[in-house]
Amino acid sequence: MLDHIGIPVSDYARSKAFYDQALAPLGIGLIMEVTPEQTDDGSSAAGFGAQGKPFFWIGSSDTAGRTHTAFVASSRAVVDAFHRSALLAGGRDNGAPGLRPRYHENYYGAFVLDPDGHNIEAVCHLPQG
Repeated sequence: MLDHIGIPVSDYARSKAFYDQALAPLGIGLIMEVTPEQTDDGSSAAGFGAQGKPFFWIGSSDTAGRTHTAFVASSRAVVDAFHRSALLAGGRDNGAPGLRPRYHENYYGAFVLDPDGHNIEAVCHLPQG
């Protein structure tokens, strides 16, 4: 199951305003914004969603054309297994398994680049236990 997707945009402010207005009739709004200071690459990102959960992200980035797809993992061990398996399959590391508290305290994810450079993630939102 998909957890969230992200797409790069050429004009962050214009795109954020567009999606904020265009998605409103669907009950989807801006849930979270990540500043350049909070990202590893100095980009901005806006997460749109519903009921407090962002599931569609836009972002300014140097990696024009690269998409981001995150898959739901049932546990942190599954995130770890995904990362190992993806690297063995020829993916390139784009973020080892670990907590990403800037998103929320239990956000545990791992990132790889697929053969075409797309950012693929597995994420578990559950507390370790």
